Amino acid sequence: MNKQRAQEIASSPVMANVTCDGVPIYIQHVDDQGETARIYPLGQPENEQQVSLSSLMEQ
Repeated sequence: MNKQRAQEIASSPVMANVTCDGVPIYIQHVDDQGETARIYPLGQPENEQQVSLSSLMEQ
């Protein structure tokens, strides 16, 4: 996923269908400097992780 689209999804009030390695996730924040995003699996905010934008897929 490109950085601009990830930022649009992260700032949108509408939930987008995004997965990371097949797991539905929520994008919390996109790193402006790098190509990473802070995400967590839906319903599991305690499992926050930093991942590469290339591992995110919009369905």
